[in-house]
Amino acid sequence: MAKVSAKYETVYIIRPDLGEEDTAAIIEKFKTLAAEHGTVDNIDVWGKRRLAYEINDFTEGYYVLMNVTATPDFPAELDRVFKITDGILRSIIVCKD
Repeated sequence: MAKVSAKYETVYIIRPDLGEEDTAAIIEKFKTLAAEHGTVDNIDVWGKRRLAYEINDFTEGYYVLMNVTATPDFPAELDRVFKITDGILRSIIVCKD
């Protein structure tokens, strides 16, 4: 039997040189996208942290953890939007089930 919904955990890193308004807008964008495909269980903003290695000449990044319950097609759409969004340095999506 196919899964109707699953729990996903995603961490994404936003460029540290963006202003507070731009950072908040990116977080809200992904929160809205997740709400369209399921329910947002939790968003934990970790804030600015040092990166383990340099990415695009940045040594710091603004980390956000988001837990979502959504349909199985959601991770592909979320990954696509992460890749085309200016300001996202890295992202990872994991199924928790």
